[in-house]
Amino acid sequence: MQTLIAEDLLLLLLDDAKGTLAASDKVQPLLGGALLLELALAGRVGVAERTSRWTSAKVAVTGTPPGEPLLDEAMARVAEKPRSAQDLVNRLGKGTRDVLLDRLAARGLVERRDGKVLGLFPHTTWPARDARHEESVRALLQGALVQGLTPDARTSALIALLAAIDHAHKVVDPGDLPTRTVKARAQEVADGAWAATAVRDAVVAAQVAITAAVTASVAATTAGSS
Repeated sequence: MQTLIAEDLLLLLLDDAKGTLAASDKVQPLLGGALLLELALAGRVGVAERTSRWTSAKVAVTGTPPGEPLLDEAMARVAEKPRSAQDLVNRLGKGTRDVLLDRLAARGLVERRDGKVLGLFPHTTWPARDARHEESVRALLQGALVQGLTPDARTSALIALLAAIDHAHKVVDPGDLPTRTVKARAQEVADGAWAATAVRDAVVAAQVAITAAVTASVAATTAGSS
């Protein structure tokens, strides 16, 4: 069974040994964006309206449910009424992390470990159990970002999502390449002509929506602590 783009993202963000999640404050909109792009790549949704500001681009259903429970649920949310990509990435991402982690554990890719911090506070980690799939995903990213190979549409979508949170350079071994070069390559892939126009519009809308959602979250946290 093929994993979802959102599941691959989680595997890349999880520390294999510690089972902790990097960029945890950005995960909700990121996973929502991943579900949105998965549906767009499959021709199930598209950007119905475009304005001068991508955050107001509306997303609409353009196909039938794919028959995958999580994607069907996401598609039903899109079908409720016209919503912006920015609104959708948060809505689609809400609660998705735990569902995906449980799915990955059920497939034997990660292991759930429940414990307590300082013996008091419940804490769950998800260390790798079988890293072979994750390694295959990283190999594709390595080829695209470091070796300069042409990625397929799915890998390109994954890179576009990672680039939206400035994390693409952290999931590969750059070797002798400067970090700025890997970042530039990630943005080049994200901006490339690897997808049909409707998917391309969804990629851009999702990227901007994720960035806006993360910025809004940081601003709210800062305001609350001041």
